[in-house]
Amino acid sequence: MLTALILAAGLLTGVLLVWPPLARSRLWRATITPLASIIGSGFLVLGPVLEHSYGYFAPAVMAALCAAAYAFGNAIRYNITMRMEGPHGRSAAEEQLEILASWALAFAYIISVAYYLNLFGAFAVSLTPFDSPTNGKAVTTAVFAVILVTGWTRGFHALERMEQVSVGIKLAIIAAMIAGLAWYFAARIGDGGLVFDPPTQTGWPALTLAFGLIVTVQGFETARYLGADYDARTRRRAMRIAQGLSTVIYMIYIGLIAYLFTPDEAQLSETAIIDMMRIVAPILPLLLVAAALAAQFSAAVADTGGAGGLVQELTKGRVKVHMAYAILVGAGVALTWASDIFAIIAYASRAFAVYYAIQAAIAAVAAHRHEQAHARAALYAALAAFGLVIAIFGTPAE
Repeated sequence: MLTALILAAGLLTGVLLVWPPLARSRLWRATITPLASIIGSGFLVLGPVLEHSYGYFAPAVMAALCAAAYAFGNAIRYNITMRMEGPHGRSAAEEQLEILASWALAFAYIISVAYYLNLFGAFAVSLTPFDSPTNGKAVTTAVFAVILVTGWTRGFHALERMEQVSVGIKLAIIAAMIAGLAWYFAARIGDGGLVFDPPTQTGWPALTLAFGLIVTVQGFETARYLGADYDARTRRRAMRIAQGLSTVIYMIYIGLIAYLFTPDEAQLSETAIIDMMRIVAPILPLLLVAAALAAQFSAAVADTGGAGGLVQELTKGRVKVHMAYAILVGAGVALTWASDIFAIIAYASRAFAVYYAIQAAIAAVAAHRHEQAHARAALYAALAAFGLVIAIFGTPAE
């Protein structure tokens, strides 16, 4: 019965996503890109990390992460408005900050690709006899090589279709997982088996760990860079919808998972979600591995292409896109063998926090230039300072 429910939830979600009125909707097509980015990797690692570290406070921490992301998203939406519709153009300071933000984003992409592919490697070996950190890193290194060769010889256009398909697969499997968790949660309520673990992290360490998880709600900024296809109003609406839907998905997911597993059932590792889902239903680990492989590879391809293009543009062609790919792959392989996945998540969070801080600073400068926007400017300046605090103090899960 449970397996049937899980498969039905995934299938119905897949059917909904290809339903012509929705699939052809311009707003929905604009929303899919940031939505898929936000929940692309976070759902694989957030559940175990929040449950293990924050116990019954996990939903509150999830809500705080989503709120912080929405605040940074508000700054980026304001920048979209000022760039496309602002009455006075952009000042020299804003243009210089925009260049700095682009460099920060290119650097963040480099780390995020390592994050995606390390998850890919870990999940690729998770259900095999070769499940070990070393073998996972070996798979990650091999996939880095595939991406480099593809980028050098054919470009990534041949892989774009996989990215589109993976979005549907990912969302359908997330729906299936939530359906399974909801069924299991209802059963545990019936037999009085809900678990209320106290947090293992409190005070300043708990706060800095949350800072180190900001990358798991990252991705909304991709709407900022869809200007070639969508107008400013559509991109703002798409970002809001993506952040709203992802918040609902994450809050339901964490709200269910936080009270279902005892500490011995949820040992913290990059693939801990598989062990958790195996308890819920035997089919869920297989679905999760399929989602992880499709989602992480497509996200890595997208960010590799984005980083290469950004570096070539920022250096005015002095660093060719092929050389940028090589730099990214070299840095990614080095990170893979020098760090564990949770350290890479914290590095990526810091890098994106710098990018968000600069975007908030741009918004503060733009707001200050408008006579009636001094309070808004102060709020954006405070948000920029908060982004720098995250970048400085974010720490990995242990």
